[in-house]
Amino acid sequence: MEKINGLILKNLLESGAHNLSNQRKAVDAMNVFPVPDGDTGTNKEIVNSLNVFPVPDGDTGTNMSLTILNGISEVTKSGSESLSTVAKIFSRGLLMGARGNSGVILSQIFRGFAQYAKDKEELTVKEFSEALINGSKMAYKAVMRPTEGTILTVVRESSEYGEIFINDHPEASMEEFVNYIVDEANASLQRTPELLDVLKEAHCVDSGAMGYVTILEGFKSYLQGNPITENLAGSNEESEVSEKASGYRVEYIVTLSDNGKKTFKEERVRKQLEQIGNDIQLAVKEDTFALSVHSMTPGEVLMLGQKYGKFTKVQVEDIQSELQPSLMEAEEAPIENAAYGIIAVAAGEGLKKLFTDYRVNYVVSGGQTMNPSTEDFVTAISKVHADTIYILPNNSNIIMAAKQAAEVTEDKKIIVIETKSVPQGLSACISFNPEEEVDANTEAMNEAITLVKTGSVTYAVKDTTVDGKQINSGDYMAILEKEIIFNEKDKLAVTKELIKKMCDEDTEVVTLIKGSEATDEECEEIRQFIEQNYNVDIDVEDGQQPVYSFIIGAE
Repeated sequence: MEKINGLILKNLLESGAHNLSNQRKAVDAMNVFPVPDGDTGTNKEIVNSLNVFPVPDGDTGTNMSLTILNGISEVTKSGSESLSTVAKIFSRGLLMGARGNSGVILSQIFRGFAQYAKDKEELTVKEFSEALINGSKMAYKAVMRPTEGTILTVVRESSEYGEIFINDHPEASMEEFVNYIVDEANASLQRTPELLDVLKEAHCVDSGAMGYVTILEGFKSYLQGNPITENLAGSNEESEVSEKASGYRVEYIVTLSDNGKKTFKEERVRKQLEQIGNDIQLAVKEDTFALSVHSMTPGEVLMLGQKYGKFTKVQVEDIQSELQPSLMEAEEAPIENAAYGIIAVAAGEGLKKLFTDYRVNYVVSGGQTMNPSTEDFVTAISKVHADTIYILPNNSNIIMAAKQAAEVTEDKKIIVIETKSVPQGLSACISFNPEEEVDANTEAMNEAITLVKTGSVTYAVKDTTVDGKQINSGDYMAILEKEIIFNEKDKLAVTKELIKKMCDEDTEVVTLIKGSEATDEECEEIRQFIEQNYNVDIDVEDGQQPVYSFIIGAE
C-alpha cells in the first residue's frame, strides 16, 4: 500500500483505538503510583498496569482509551470518508473527550496530525510520516515542562526514526513504514526507565508511552489484515483488591445517535452489561436510554454507552456513597446568573455538598477514580451563567483538560486555578471574594493554595518499591503531597504518622475529610489525636470520597 485514503485512515484509527481499549487494564497497572485508581490505557488494561505508584488511581489506560474512543465515536457518527474530514473530526473528538494528562497529550498528537492532513484526501507514506512528526511537535508545545521518558519521548523518537527510514527507503510501503515505527516505538518505550529514575526503580516502562505504542500496534494489525475489534467484556478475573474495593455505581442517560438507533438492541446490551456488572437497571424511551449498574470497571460501562450516542448525564460513584437522587430520576437545579462563577471537581456526595456550601456553582463529578473530560468542563461552563468562571481541578491529572476547555471557550473568561488537591480547592474557595476584581481574586486564590499542605491515606494495590520504600499490596500508605512517607497494615497508625509530618508549631487549621471506607469511630479517634497533640482548629467533614480513607489539609 503506497497511499491511504479517508476510509483506510478511519479503519487504522479504529484498530488502534480498540487495541488500546482491549488492553486498558494492563496500561493502568503500569502507572508508577501503586494506588487503586490507575486508568492511563485497556490494552488499556496493560497500559493501566504500568502505573508505578501502587495507589488505586493509576488511570492512564482508562483515560487514553476513553479519549480515543470518543474520537472514533465522532468519526462514526459523521459517516465521512474524506481523509481531511476524518482527521479533523477525530482530532476534535479527542480534544473534547480528553481525560487526564495522557488523554490531553494524545489529543494534541492527533491535533498536529490533523493539522498536517488539512485539505488532503490521500497521504503518501512520506506524508503520513510528516503528519506524525507534526503531531509530536504539537504535543511538545502543549506541555509547559516536557518530561523525557514519557509518551512525548516515544512519539518523538518513533516519528523521527520513521522520517529517517522513509528518506533512506523512499519506495517503502505503508506496511513497511508502520512496521518500522512500531519497532522503534517499542525500543523507545523500553528505554523510558533509563530516562526516569522512578520507572527504573519500579522496573516499569511509562504507561502513557505504552498506550501510544499500543495504538500504533493496532495500526500494524490492520495493515496486516487483522484489524483489532472491540472486546467489551474484558476480563472477569477478580482484582487483587476485591476485598478492599466495592466497585462503582455507574449511571448515565444517552441520546441515541442515528447509527445508535439502528444498532441499539436492549437484550444484547443487557447481556453485555451482565458480563461487566450487576444490579442492572436499563430503561429505554424513544430516542434515549437510561442506565444504572454496579461494576468494578466503570470505564467498560461508559464505553458501552458511548457506542450508541451522546451522554446527556453521567455519574460515577463509589457504591458505598449515598447517591441521592439517581440520575434516572434527578432534575437539574437551575443556576442563577452571576458576575463570577466557580466550577470544582470532586468525587463523593459529601465533598460535592462541601464545595457547594463554599460558593461553588457547579461540581463536576470525578477526581481520582474518573478524570473528567474536556467536554465535561465545557458542559459545566455552559451551565454556569457568569462572565468570569474559575475552575478548580483539585487534581494534577485534571489540570490540562481544564485548561483545554478554557481554550475552546470563547464567550466567557475562564481562569484555571491549578489546585492539585481537595484541600487546596477548599482553600481557594475560602479566599474568593465576590466583591473583588478578577485579578485580585486570581492572585488571592493562587496564593491560598501555596499555604496548604495536603495529605491522604489510601491502600496499595500491588507490591512495588517507590523512593527506596518497599510497599506491599494491602498496605495503607500515608501520602504527603505526592510522596509516600509511611506504609503499614494499620490504617490509623499510618494516618497518625501523616499528621505528625504535616503539623508543626505554625499550623493553625487542620481539615480532616473522611472517606467512604473509613468509619465514624476511626474518624473520631483521629480527631482526638489531633486535638490532644496540636493547638489547632479542627474541621471534620464527611467527604464520602472513594479510594482515600482520609484526605487531610493543614494550614
